Amino acid sequence: MSRARGPGAGPGRAPAGRGRGWLLRLVIAFAFAQGAVSMARPAVSYRALALGADETAVGVIAGVYALLPLFAAVPLGRRTDHGRCAPLLPLGVVLVSGGCALSGVVSSLPAMAAWSGVMGLGHLCFVIGAQSIVARQSAPAEQDRNFGHFTIGASLGQLGGPIAAGALISGESGALGRTSALALLVSAGVCAVALTSLWRIEHRRTPGSRAMNQPAKVPVTRILGARGVPAGIFISMAVLSSTDILTAYLPVVGEHRGIAPATVGLLLSLRAAATIACRLVMTPMLRLLGRTALLTTSCLLAGLLCAGMVLPVPVPVLAVMLAALGFCLGAGQPLSMTTVVQAAPAEARSTALALRLTGNRLGQAAAPAAAGLIAGTAGAAAPFALLGALLLAAAGLGLRGGRAPRASSVPPEPTPVRDREQDDSVPLADRNRS
Repeated sequence: MSRARGPGAGPGRAPAGRGRGWLLRLVIAFAFAQGAVSMARPAVSYRALALGADETAVGVIAGVYALLPLFAAVPLGRRTDHGRCAPLLPLGVVLVSGGCALSGVVSSLPAMAAWSGVMGLGHLCFVIGAQSIVARQSAPAEQDRNFGHFTIGASLGQLGGPIAAGALISGESGALGRTSALALLVSAGVCAVALTSLWRIEHRRTPGSRAMNQPAKVPVTRILGARGVPAGIFISMAVLSSTDILTAYLPVVGEHRGIAPATVGLLLSLRAAATIACRLVMTPMLRLLGRTALLTTSCLLAGLLCAGMVLPVPVPVLAVMLAALGFCLGAGQPLSMTTVVQAAPAEARSTALALRLTGNRLGQAAAPAAAGLIAGTAGAAAPFALLGALLLAAAGLGLRGGRAPRASSVPPEPTPVRDREQDDSVPLADRNRS
């Protein structure tokens, strides 16, 4: 009788007969939301400088973006585990748009810090909701591919956002305050466009909605104790910290080595384009290597490339290294999502993803501070050695903990009593064939 269930009938599987249009719409929405954030964050810093902020104040405002959402991540994840995911998406868009717009009109630094925190909270809401939808509506065999395609939206936003901000912001003739405010207002409009792609994102009846009938909360310690979850969180934190520090310190290295700012911008865009290319070919790479080998190899190579950037290589060699580094970094985020989802208890997947985002935010706050201390004592290129060590440690964890047991993500359905009685009467060989 177990044969009577069609494909996708079991728990943890995507409903049969439904296409992937929802994923395309989600990628488009994520591209606009992430593009707005990537555009707004440098604009916030320039706006703060125009209002008289020093380097410390700019760092505090940037830190509020990363630290304030830490307190909301786990409650949002628990709420999503026991309800629908889709409402978090428009809520996140509204908060990001509001934070961007109000950051562009206020004239005090404390207010800018507050609205920067609202922007960070909105981004967190959107990402938790979107990642939970991908996890809930993807069959286990499709999660690596779907998470890879989903993160293409983030890469597109990270590619276009800073370019748009740079085109709008100008510091000439005292125009920095006006042009940075304009960039923030434009970013609010860009984020609002994401609302046009959020129709019919979440299936009304998904296997994950059964969690609403299970009100018991899984302790955080049990989630973190599941094999594969700590590895996935650390790998994600290491990869994201590498991207952030690379973006922040490559201009400093360029200044020391006499590389023009326009060339540095092209190098960073090359890195982002290589990341997109990696995620487009994620499926064939997984078929060839498998998740554990791909995760470990990509982190290992990225660590070696980061450490190699300490060397004073010519610009063409640096471009090749950054392209290879961007390609290697492209695998870490989507594969860490799948690792966490498949390792966590089925009724706490959204909470596990929220814990992963908490690790990301901690990395975004702590890694730049550590990099700044190292750069101040050992030179501008020294933070890349720190990144190399982080990624090598992530490679070791990927090899050790990347084999997340699928059984924890897809709990077996209890066999009905009648089925068990009939099965007991069937010879063992026949039961094995069935």
